[in-house]
Amino acid sequence: MAESSTLDRRRVLGLGAAVAASALVRRRPAGASSQNGGSPRFKLKYAPHFGMFREHSGSDFVDQLRFMHDEGFRALEDNGMGERSVDVQKRIAAEMERLDMEMGVFVTHTSWGKVSFASDSPDVTAQILADVKKAVDVAKRVNARWTTVVPGEYDPKLPWEYQTANVVENLKRAAELCEPSGLVMVLEPLNHWTDHAGVFLTGIPQAYQICKAVDSPSVKILDDLYHQQITEGNLIPNLDRAWDEIAYIQVGDNPGRKEPTTGEINYLNIFKHLHGKGFDGIIGMEHGNSRPGKAGERAVIDAYVASDSF
Repeated sequence: MAESSTLDRRRVLGLGAAVAASALVRRRPAGASSQNGGSPRFKLKYAPHFGMFREHSGSDFVDQLRFMHDEGFRALEDNGMGERSVDVQKRIAAEMERLDMEMGVFVTHTSWGKVSFASDSPDVTAQILADVKKAVDVAKRVNARWTTVVPGEYDPKLPWEYQTANVVENLKRAAELCEPSGLVMVLEPLNHWTDHAGVFLTGIPQAYQICKAVDSPSVKILDDLYHQQITEGNLIPNLDRAWDEIAYIQVGDNPGRKEPTTGEINYLNIFKHLHGKGFDGIIGMEHGNSRPGKAGERAVIDAYVASDSF
């Protein structure tokens, strides 16, 4: 997950749990019609972000959504949605509903350069819960099922086991706020070698252990394959081992964090594997364009067509 684009206690009974469970079932398939008409263009549900196709569509959010839809995309990812005005959120949500597009993640909490979830400070916990309350409101407004949480930095003065216990406890309290509405906080491990030195959460096994400890339908994993290629590799085996806790996927190639086919990750095989597992959730296109202008934007679309051609 990029920093700002400028930059999920126990299982509950009743409606909230049912809605949350439905989020993990990962609802409808990505049978997106191509520009040519009836036949599906993509087998999986890839989600661009605002600005990715600006040269073709202009700067207006609605126009950008329409271009994405025309190109066969049926989802949107917008890290900055929570910071947009209520009017803008409603306008985006209305057009997405009209186009039958699904909302991917937006960011609830990052805390760059600060210890947050790893802290036992009451003030820090209060800020976390305030962020989550706000996210619940935003999610209702824009029909979002998932929201990104980065647990912040690690504390070099506190043993790792205490920090992990603090993260689990803060997540349990945050999950109590999310469960009634079915909002799922997806924890994103980030690489500490290239982009995010000092972060607490870096690996899929670590995120899996935390999700099992929290034991809530509102706390799951966001597996960003760009970050995990740098941190641990072994992408498909880690996907399989942590599968029951993974609710969302993001991609970007390495090195460079650009579209698939520009680096060392075999996204054709990964997308084929995800499709074979029956994944019909969102795959966030969390990367930049390798080339500028309209030609660069078309190259991004062509890369997804090629990587989806299994």
